[in-house]
Amino acid sequence: MDKTGIIGGSGLENPGILKDPGELSCTTPWGDPSSALLEGFINKTPVVLLSRHGREHTLPPSQVNNRANIWALKECGCTKIISTTACGSLREEIGRGDIIIPDQFIDFTRRRELSYYETFDPGDMKHTPMADPFDPQMRHELIEAAGTIGLAVHKKGTIITIEGPRFSTRAESKMFRAWGADLVNMSIAPEAVLSNELGIPYVTIAMSTDYDAWHDEEEPVSWQEVIRIFHENVSKVICLIQKFLD
Repeated sequence: MDKTGIIGGSGLENPGILKDPGELSCTTPWGDPSSALLEGFINKTPVVLLSRHGREHTLPPSQVNNRANIWALKECGCTKIISTTACGSLREEIGRGDIIIPDQFIDFTRRRELSYYETFDPGDMKHTPMADPFDPQMRHELIEAAGTIGLAVHKKGTIITIEGPRFSTRAESKMFRAWGADLVNMSIAPEAVLSNELGIPYVTIAMSTDYDAWHDEEEPVSWQEVIRIFHENVSKVICLIQKFLD
């Protein structure tokens, strides 16, 4: 039976939305995933939930074993992946608590493992197309689901993934805006790349929690503020996932 993988980010490690939950353990050629996996049902859809940073949020972004995480979801039968992420807004019109369905990313990481291909077979060069990294059909279905429940979402956006765990300087934040990025986070690009390499459709539901460091009239981002805003608005993300899987 095909399953949907859900990668929970900051504030959504244990959403309590699973029916008949059970724990799965999984080892991969790339090491252990961030956490044991939880399987169960949302509505009648079988799902597998993975906590990106560990159940207690003990893994900094640079230490997340993305290759193991995506591989483990595939091994557990997941044929599509929905991820969630807290992010900083780089645009005035994207406010705190807003939901965004990104359509593009910029990878500004430096230390991540970004491919399963460490060697090529002769005559079989694995250069994965990445023009549209987030699955268009799943994005369309998420946007439709949001409309059905009356949830306003930004229907597209470019998210830049930085290395972390530090936040941006003001100069970096303004540079990202000049590059055309709308959002900034520390997780999405590696997951999207690896999912595409394995042929797994991938989308993300992003929630804006702050204005990073570019906005002169707003306080620069802090971890405490990220978690506060996410917890205040996480019900939107849960409702959207539930409707998408209805």
